[in-house]
Amino acid sequence: MSNDARFEDAGDHPLYLSAADADDLRVLSSLTQDAVFPIGEMTYRPRERRFALLLNRFRWEDRLAAERRGRAFERVQSVLAFDDVAAVRSQGIDRGDTDTVLSLLALAFEPGEDGAGTVTLTLAGDGAIALEVDCVNATLRDVTRPYVAPSGKAPDHG
Repeated sequence: MSNDARFEDAGDHPLYLSAADADDLRVLSSLTQDAVFPIGEMTYRPRERRFALLLNRFRWEDRLAAERRGRAFERVQSVLAFDDVAAVRSQGIDRGDTDTVLSLLALAFEPGEDGAGTVTLTLAGDGAIALEVDCVNATLRDVTRPYVAPSGKAPDHG
């Protein structure tokens, strides 16, 4: 009999996860909620059909351990990448203002035909980025060591 993985099992190891369907994408959404990134850290490469963001991600998977041990909450830089992207649209953001910092609230997939559809990145302040995709093909990879969250607090939506 095997046990399910627990958040505590991750320890300080970097995340490297992939999403191949809407359920998988919900997991990535929960881990990237409240991630922040400057517009300049967002890129689309049409020839490669790849869209990627360099995020400063709150480490939700470490929140309970930090609270229990009385240590600081952490963030980590992560790359959130989507492959098989046919087009990118945005609303409510000025992509020319590369210094503006955006906050990611959620990821969602709206299916179309034959596995294709739209991945929507919902941003704070009524902004959104829509990716027209052939299929869900996303990865989330931590690329730095965790660091103390500058605010010292966990994000709170209550």
